[in-house]
Amino acid sequence: KGILRESIFGFKYILKRPSLLNLQLVFASGNLMSSWAAVLIAPMILGRTGNSASTLGVVESSGALGGIIGSSLITAWGGPKRRINGVLLGWAGSGLLGLALMGLSSAIPFWLAGSFFFSFFGPIVNSSNQAIWQSKVPPDIQGRVFSVRRVIAQITGPLGMMIAGPMADKVFEPLMLSSTSLSQSFGRIFGNSIGSGMSILIFLTGSITTIIGLAAYLNPLVRNVET
Repeated sequence: KGILRESIFGFKYILKRPSLLNLQLVFASGNLMSSWAAVLIAPMILGRTGNSASTLGVVESSGALGGIIGSSLITAWGGPKRRINGVLLGWAGSGLLGLALMGLSSAIPFWLAGSFFFSFFGPIVNSSNQAIWQSKVPPDIQGRVFSVRRVIAQITGPLGMMIAGPMADKVFEPLMLSSTSLSQSFGRIFGNSIGSGMSILIFLTGSITTIIGLAAYLNPLVRNVET
């Protein structure tokens, strides 16, 4: 009963504060898109390179380098003065320069750059978001509130993964390997080979992530969450 009561307290605290609730919804939406795309990156690369493990390894290494540099930068810099800019512009950068770029082309340089920036913006988004919550929630209740916050944000990860596989295998991959006018139209950009359907999905999730980050500026509850 004690654990349940403490958990309910965390939910009630967030629900009673529209700015924090809206910020949390933005973060959860970004997590959903990112997890949806992330699970498709490896099979997309393998499918488009004839199962080249070396290419996948190089692209993944570029992502690891981006994460290290992003973490080092935020440690040395401390992040933007307005933390919300780190969250929203970070999501937009991760979507546009990361996922959308990876899905847009089958050229390895695009994959390297996209993988780098997808990981690079992660530490900036997460540290900026954490700083906002730590400044807005009293220390004595942060454990109860933050545990609920993480549940809301991270439950979207498995959901995105569950959606990604069926959407790729049952819808987008068969579509792009067919001879329909729609597949030929999209094929001019994404090709009509194995992995093309997954490329479209990665591009779409990246585009939606970008829109989520930029559109959130139109919501004053999110834009002014720090004040």
